[in-house]
Amino acid sequence: MAPHNHSLGISMADNDGLRLFGFEIKRAKDKNAENMQSIVPPVDQDGAGYVTAAGAHYGTYVNLGEGDHAKDNLQNIRQYRAVATHPEVDAAVEDIVNESITASENESPVSLILDHVEGLSDQLKKVMTEEFDNLCSMLKFTELGHDVFRRWYVDGRIYHHLVVDEKNLKAGIQEIRPIDATKVRKVKEIKKKKDPATGASLVENVNEFYIYQEKPGGMNQGIKLSNDSVSYVTSGLLDVDRKRVVSYLHKALKPINQLRMMEDSLVIYRLARAPERRIFYIDVGNLPRGKAETYMKDIMARYRNKLVYDADTGKIRDDRKHMSMLEDFWLPRREGGRGTEISTLPGGENLGQIDDIVYFQKRLYRSLNVPINRLEQEAQFSLGRSTEINRDEVKFQKFIDRLRKRFSMLFTEILKKQLIMKQIITEEDWNNWQQDIIIDYVRDNHFTELKDAELIQNRLQTLDNMQQYVGEFFSKEYVMKNVLQLDDDAIKEMKKQIAAEQASGEIDNDEEAEQEAPPEPQGQKHKIDINVNNGDSNGN
Repeated sequence: MAPHNHSLGISMADNDGLRLFGFEIKRAKDKNAENMQSIVPPVDQDGAGYVTAAGAHYGTYVNLGEGDHAKDNLQNIRQYRAVATHPEVDAAVEDIVNESITASENESPVSLILDHVEGLSDQLKKVMTEEFDNLCSMLKFTELGHDVFRRWYVDGRIYHHLVVDEKNLKAGIQEIRPIDATKVRKVKEIKKKKDPATGASLVENVNEFYIYQEKPGGMNQGIKLSNDSVSYVTSGLLDVDRKRVVSYLHKALKPINQLRMMEDSLVIYRLARAPERRIFYIDVGNLPRGKAETYMKDIMARYRNKLVYDADTGKIRDDRKHMSMLEDFWLPRREGGRGTEISTLPGGENLGQIDDIVYFQKRLYRSLNVPINRLEQEAQFSLGRSTEINRDEVKFQKFIDRLRKRFSMLFTEILKKQLIMKQIITEEDWNNWQQDIIIDYVRDNHFTELKDAELIQNRLQTLDNMQQYVGEFFSKEYVMKNVLQLDDDAIKEMKKQIAAEQASGEIDNDEEAEQEAPPEPQGQKHKIDINVNNGDSNGN
């Protein structure tokens, strides 16, 4: 055990390093990587702390307290969870989660799309889809998808332990258990060697693993988990030093604290200034100071009534010995004054002005990337045209798409390990296909439907206006790419589908359509025709 206060002791089990709890997927060694050397470790956006293992005759230790990295992560996560309980923040988070994960009675919130992956047989697609559904079932994503996404969004990271049968890895993942983000962290152990020619310290190897501690921030022994046995997905956001992962709520910490202070000060001001109070000027004549004070206290005790009702016990008690900030004022007046007098001090004015509170509320909403009209109680949802959608809604939908794209790493990483362990595919196959694998989410955003429908309508209207010029000034290829916004793959697939539908008789061919169509006015061109027989896409 290292003497450092923040060190985590881990015993040595073998000569190659620390014994791992979990499983490892055997990977082929890259011979080219052995010849590539650098003085800096590889940079990742996972917020893992780089540490250096120090050895001794009795074992090794890993210092996890360098720069209080672990403490900062633990403190940040607790701050995020505390902030998420605030009513305004909770409403915003719920709106984001509900928009990202849509619950449906008949279908799963997510599905695997393999249509764009080239080289996959139908049988392999079926197997991969079944494995994906099996993993979603182990995650209980249909029932707990909302909670899983919210935990990832609030904490800024999410961990899952992949439980397998170590004696039968080919059986794949048997259970997926969530891990509290405060109890585990990713560590990258750097092994360096000294270059004999330059004397520089070169990075020889980077060993990745996870450290699990039952008591967060404690000095207890941690358990080392292998890199493959843990699924780790971050928000993708880093602090200014690009060393620590932060949550999407990180930029809301300051606005929410300011809003809390403003609300507390407003309550105190209301309580202190709202009620009317009386000022008693008591004539003490020529009494000495000591007797004057005694006389004042006697008068106060005689006229002050401090009987209060105790709701807990149902009794009435006397609280005359306690001074209240809302009590009346008692002031002595010497001989020569106007004698005993009672006047009224008016209550505070302009107590209904909360412009500063509204300002900090709007500032908080902006930091959460949620349109303000969604969080206002007076706002009503209107199913109007897409032109009525404000810019904030469009930005919000793009933000939701980014969140889904990042959260999809949870499914892809687990699916990758499952397919490789079951020897369904190889790691090389996955690296070639992963860019074309799509995780599709169920959508129920009406704004998106309105936007897409009106975009198609506008494109078709523009297409209708250009028909008479196609073949003379514009080619069909130009119209399909620039007006209909179709790429080469979409054009090819569209021609293929039209040819199949014409062959099956689902739609009429071009000759029959032209015969049935009414004669067009002279000087106008015929409608746009896509030749599906020979693949010609020019204007001929």
